[in-house]
Amino acid sequence: MDYLVSPNSAGALVSKGDIDRIRQSIQKVFLGHPRAIDLLLTGLIARGHVLIEDVPGVGKTVLAKALAKSIDCRFNRIQLTPDLLPGDVLGVAVYNSQAAQFDFKPGPIFANIVLADEINRTTPRTQSALLEAMSEEQVSIENETRKLERPFMVVATQNPFEFEGTYLLPENQLDRFLLRVSVGYPDRASEQKILTQQPSRQALDQLQPVIHADDVVRLQDMVPSVKLDTTVVEYLLDLVDSTRDHDQLHLGVSPRGAIALTNACQAWAIINGRDYVTPDDVKMLFVPCCAHRVISKTFLHNGDADATARVLKQILDTVPIRS
Repeated sequence: MDYLVSPNSAGALVSKGDIDRIRQSIQKVFLGHPRAIDLLLTGLIARGHVLIEDVPGVGKTVLAKALAKSIDCRFNRIQLTPDLLPGDVLGVAVYNSQAAQFDFKPGPIFANIVLADEINRTTPRTQSALLEAMSEEQVSIENETRKLERPFMVVATQNPFEFEGTYLLPENQLDRFLLRVSVGYPDRASEQKILTQQPSRQALDQLQPVIHADDVVRLQDMVPSVKLDTTVVEYLLDLVDSTRDHDQLHLGVSPRGAIALTNACQAWAIINGRDYVTPDDVKMLFVPCCAHRVISKTFLHNGDADATARVLKQILDTVPIRS
């Protein structure tokens, strides 16, 4: 079995097998690209949230459900609709006539993994109800702040905003997602297995937890200990700076975005069995971590949502790694 040594844990060993078990469990029902699974695991270990964006029918919901079922934790699914209210997500206070007091009835946000399905089909008012939970792992209701139990992760799915009946997520909402992941169409061999096995119909219901929630928290607590060489930090900063003065970008990556990229790279190193970050980690995560945080001038003029990813790929091609 492979092990990863945490530099600040007095020699304690964290089994890379924990991550492999989750990955293998998800692959039983999700036959799409493995990179999507690894990005989802990166978000989980980095204590971040993941937005899965793609056209209908490519397995976005199956991917999120498979992650939740692979962990022994509480899972809730919220089907976002135009008539959903903030109280339907956060919970409400209900008057108890016998006790002559208000009792709080928690909403589906009170879980370890929350699937916000088709998040851009609900109104901005309800979308904003998720902001505090995603930013601070707490919810303020009726002048009382209630902490959310770790691990806490929101996995949101959405169809491209140009689809009928969708609302464009505001920038402050997008910024709360550590990563934006595109599932993409499966290759021909994988799609053949999907047609013949249909794993999402039967195997998904049979998935059993392969890791406990406490083990996930243990992995999350290792992230700050993953080493960042000066060369890696300088390369990351060079990429971030390039977004701020690029002639095709109206808005570059913020300091919070740079922190998110750093945390994502450290988590990516962990799921690959390392206690250090490499420049290739930064290259791998730059687009999924930052494309939804910047605004291109092309998007402002004609709504080209893919323009930011193209610009960031150009930056990757032009910014060198310092020796």
